Amino acid sequence: MSDIGEVCEPARARRSGGRSARVALRAAPLADDVRPVRGGMPGGQYKPLTEAGMAKIHASALEALEVIGLSQAPKSGVEIMTAAGAIQGDDGRLRFPRALVEDMLAVAARDITLYARDPKHDLHLTGTNVHFGTAGAAVHIVDPITLDYRESTAQDLYDGARLVDNLDNIHFYQRTMVCRDVVDNREMDLNTLYACLAGTKKHVGTSFSDPAHVADCFDMLYMVAGGEEKWVERPFVSNSNCFVVPPMKFAEESCITMEDCIRRGMPMLLLSAGQAGATAPAPIALTIVQAVAECLAGVVYVNAIKKGAPAIFGTWPFVSDLRTGAMSGGSAEQALLTAGCAQMHRFYGLPGGAASGISDSKLPDMQAGWEQGITNALAGLAGLNMCYEAVGMHASLLGFCLESLVLGDDLLGQAMRLVRGIDVTEDSTSIEAMKEVCLGGPGHYLGSDQTLSLMQTEYVYPKVGNRMSPKEWNEAGKPLLLDGAIRRKNEILSKAGCRVEPEIDAAIRARFNIYFR
Repeated sequence: MSDIGEVCEPARARRSGGRSARVALRAAPLADDVRPVRGGMPGGQYKPLTEAGMAKIHASALEALEVIGLSQAPKSGVEIMTAAGAIQGDDGRLRFPRALVEDMLAVAARDITLYARDPKHDLHLTGTNVHFGTAGAAVHIVDPITLDYRESTAQDLYDGARLVDNLDNIHFYQRTMVCRDVVDNREMDLNTLYACLAGTKKHVGTSFSDPAHVADCFDMLYMVAGGEEKWVERPFVSNSNCFVVPPMKFAEESCITMEDCIRRGMPMLLLSAGQAGATAPAPIALTIVQAVAECLAGVVYVNAIKKGAPAIFGTWPFVSDLRTGAMSGGSAEQALLTAGCAQMHRFYGLPGGAASGISDSKLPDMQAGWEQGITNALAGLAGLNMCYEAVGMHASLLGFCLESLVLGDDLLGQAMRLVRGIDVTEDSTSIEAMKEVCLGGPGHYLGSDQTLSLMQTEYVYPKVGNRMSPKEWNEAGKPLLLDGAIRRKNEILSKAGCRVEPEIDAAIRARFNIYFR
């Protein structure tokens, strides 16, 4: 027994010294280029569709466009698309010959950049580069303490933007909530846009409820950008545009908005959001067919307006719980749908986006964790360029939780670590470190030069996730995960201010009725 004690005691001493070194190293900030995870890392390892499967989906989508077509295009859209080669039948539907679709795919924008007001947050949508961010139109804010749902406000939207601005693993902020306290629709669109811009310098996505509101919103954008020319150089807001109402119908007002935004230089998210078993077919593959067909029609539309206009191929289908017809955004089927859509984006070589990270749970609980975990992990591994609705969304998109942004930042860090994969190099497979430890060394790798050099660049650590031992956890007062998220949320919001210069902020508030502070 004494021999064991003599062997173990020095090992504990060495471990303590190694731990001190690791703690000191962990406290040091890392440069962006050596962080273990960051936005834009390439994914694409996961491929639920075979090459033959993608070819079949493509062929069926082209057939659907030629045979079924889309109805209810606005008059301006009919003129634009028929001039490009679409055919309007006696039934009023626009049909798209295969050659027209192929021609427009040939001129469609690829390798686009979604700019941010701070260039370090620019999003380069090329290949399988992965970015996680928010989206949605929740009408409630979730209070995880009282378990209440209340109507969301402009202040909530602004607070969400300020949180995202300070959370490294959330790479963009698209509108998450409806400002229910703003009754006038024009003022709601203006407050939605400004709440996002005032809270973060990351790329912002927004939508417009009426084409008539676009001009005023662009006036605001020009004020923030420092003029129209500055905006055109680096458009830092994209339009999330539900240009279709599945199945296979155009949304007239959204299309008119899209036409205006494209001409003003705003990148477009072509969003097709059918629901499998309801507004899209029940088979997962056929749901992808419909979404692809609708977005291909969008590619024709966009490029008939302006060749090479930046657009995101937004196949965004959802899943129904076929027992009830209710949406099931946190299901395995949703994860498969999104991953399959990501593969189709690569099939066309187009920048793409889809939904991931939605929870059907009403609260940030274990159900929310597994739902957000599987859908975000598969989206990232599939190489989805823009993973929308990745954090914060509950109750199948009806509720948004600020604390879930903080928790989701940890979750997305782990998801991005999966995306990065395992680095296999000469150094990482050399047995020199093993020889040093095993042949006359301490018998462990704690505190070794290799361990210390890799602990911050190879490993990701949670900010609020708890890795204490049971003894440490008990001695710390048995802290709960949600308590840590609330504390970090409050710390960020207590320090995060407006991200628009004071004189511009004052000018905007003088011209427009802004509802938040």
